[in-house]
Amino acid sequence: MSHLFGPVPSRRLGVSLGIDLTPQKACTLNCLYCECGKTDSLTLERKEYVPTDEVIGELREYLSTGPELDAVTFSGSGEPTLHSGVGDIIAFLKREFPQYRVVMLTNSTLLHLPEVRAALMPADLVIPSLDAVSDDVFRKINRPQSALSSAQLIDGLAAFCAEFTGEIWLEVFLIPGINDTPEELALFRSVFARLRVDRIQLNALDRPGAVHWIEPMPRENLEAIAHDFGPPVEVIGKPMVRRRCASFSENTRDRLVATLRVRPCTLDDLAASLGLHALDAGKYLDVLIGDGVVEQQRGERGVFYRVR
Repeated sequence: MSHLFGPVPSRRLGVSLGIDLTPQKACTLNCLYCECGKTDSLTLERKEYVPTDEVIGELREYLSTGPELDAVTFSGSGEPTLHSGVGDIIAFLKREFPQYRVVMLTNSTLLHLPEVRAALMPADLVIPSLDAVSDDVFRKINRPQSALSSAQLIDGLAAFCAEFTGEIWLEVFLIPGINDTPEELALFRSVFARLRVDRIQLNALDRPGAVHWIEPMPRENLEAIAHDFGPPVEVIGKPMVRRRCASFSENTRDRLVATLRVRPCTLDDLAASLGLHALDAGKYLDVLIGDGVVEQQRGERGVFYRVR
C-alpha cells in the first residue's frame, strides 16, 4: 500500500488506519516540533498530490477484509487538506464503509476556504490544531507559509466550528517558554470562548522534533494548565501498547533491531531499508524505546536510533 499506513496505536483514537495524501513533506507549516522533520515544500497550493483513485482503490482493498479498527485517519507526512481530492475520499468512505469512524487531523490553516470546510463535512471527527494566538508566537512555533497569519487561521477555525455537525477536538501543542506564558495562555482562553468544540487537548513533545533544542513539557505542567483552563480542556493520555494492534509484527520488530545492531539509522533510513511507512516505523521504535532496547541520539543528519 503506497498511501495507507498502520494500523497504528493512537493515544486518542485507539487502533487507527492512516491515510497519507501528500509526499514527504508538503505542508503549509514548518513546525518546530514536527516528528516528520522539516517541511521540504512550504506551500498553500491545493492539488492532487497523489492520485485520488489510487487512494480509494487501496482503501477499498484493505477495508473489504473487515479489519478491526477504531478509526480511519487522515494524517501522515504533511497537511491532508492540501489534497484537492480529500472530499471525494471522505465521501467514498462514508458511502461504502460507514461502519468505520472517519477522522481528519488538520493544522487548521486552510479552514478559511469554504471548499475545504465543505470537503470535511461528512467526517465523524475533526481534530484541528491551534498552537498560538499572537502572530509572533505563531511564526516562531509553526513557521508558516508567508501568506498565512494566526488571525486568518483562527477565523477559519471559528467558521468551521460553526458549520460542522460532527465532533471537534481542538489540539494545542505547548512548548516551554514559548506559548505557555501568562500572556499567551490568556489569549488562548479568549479564543476558546469563540469556538464550539467538544474537547480541547493539550499535547507536548513525544518524539524528537524538527529542531534539536525543543524540549518536552513536563506532564505536571500540562495538567496544571488544563486545570487552570477548566473543562473541556484535558491532557492527551499515554500511548497504548503497540502489541495490542493485530497488525503488530514481531518479525518487523526483529528486522528493525537487526538493522540497528549493524549501524545507527534515522527514521527515514529504517523506513527505506525495511519498506515501511515512516510513521509506522516510528511506532515500532516507540515500543523498542519503551522496552529499553533502543535509544536515540541526534547527529548531523537528524535523530539516529541505535541498540542500547
